[in-house]
Amino acid sequence: MALLETLLVALRQWLQNPLVVQVFAVVFATALASFASHKVFAAMSRRAEASSNLWDDAFLRTVSKPAQWLIWVVGISFAAELIAEHQSQAQLEVIAMARYLAMILLVALFVTRMAKEIEKGYIAMGGDETTVTAIAKLARVSIVITAALMAMQTLGISISGVLAFGGIGGIAVGFAAKDLLANFFGGLVIYLDRPFKVGDWIRSPDRDIEGTVVKIGWRLTEIRTFDQRPLYVPNSMFSTISLQNPSRMLNRRIFETIGIRYDDIHQMESIVAGVKSMLVSHPEIAQDKTMIVNFNAFNDSSVDFFVYTFTKTTEWVAFHEIKQAILLEIAAIIEHHGAEIAYPTQTLHMADVLGKDLDQR
Repeated sequence: MALLETLLVALRQWLQNPLVVQVFAVVFATALASFASHKVFAAMSRRAEASSNLWDDAFLRTVSKPAQWLIWVVGISFAAELIAEHQSQAQLEVIAMARYLAMILLVALFVTRMAKEIEKGYIAMGGDETTVTAIAKLARVSIVITAALMAMQTLGISISGVLAFGGIGGIAVGFAAKDLLANFFGGLVIYLDRPFKVGDWIRSPDRDIEGTVVKIGWRLTEIRTFDQRPLYVPNSMFSTISLQNPSRMLNRRIFETIGIRYDDIHQMESIVAGVKSMLVSHPEIAQDKTMIVNFNAFNDSSVDFFVYTFTKTTEWVAFHEIKQAILLEIAAIIEHHGAEIAYPTQTLHMADVLGKDLDQR
């Protein structure tokens, strides 16, 4: 009982202190404001989700957390100032500096989150993922550097001295990490020149590189090979090798040589004309591209003609379906003219000398 009475007396005395009441009121009001802002942002988010506009959702997702933290920063710093007014002026300066640093951090957080949401929004709207990602990364790096410089200036650190040291240190770092910098600038060149983008199928005749681009980073480009293995290529390599981008083809080529028997050579002209007529009327063949069907060569066991044409589609699976159908139609045309596709054969001619020798015996 004595302990309880002592605590009650201490609590009564503590509540009678005007400073304690003021601090408690500020903290309580801060908590209420934070709770109210949470409810308001939740209601606004539900309403924004019902609309077709992407940007109101992005803005609310970006601003909700920094806004609630801002309320707590302002409230706590104000309560701390109430206490510091009865202590010393130095404490007020420290609190003001801490509040300013917190403001810089929150603004930087808001802008970086907004850059991320804008990046996702433009990609969702069909924007070029490679370009949008590059710009977003540069924006975030610029924001972080700017916030760091502002924070150092607030702390009393000379920015000019930091920049001068950075220039000298940058030379040393450049020599020590030249490969890292080469990959960084290689990634920058990829973003600017755009020889490929995420989702493209690329291959290099110089190196064993072929697959689909999954991610373009500042140091490495991730490629998924056709057997589903991840391949990580340093960005600097792309400035020294030849690179093909089949994803940007306008058409795909069919180039086949077909041989028929020597016995059917008299049908060659009719077969070539029939194949060309079939290609001219085929709906999947590009008529504005080169089309050649001609007798080509006398081979060892066949007489050959070749087919050179282009499909309208560039899609890999669809191309092979079209090619299969065309080859089967060519086989049907050959059969229709009473000819046969040749296969390797050899004819052995026996000299009559052997028979004459046997007769003489």
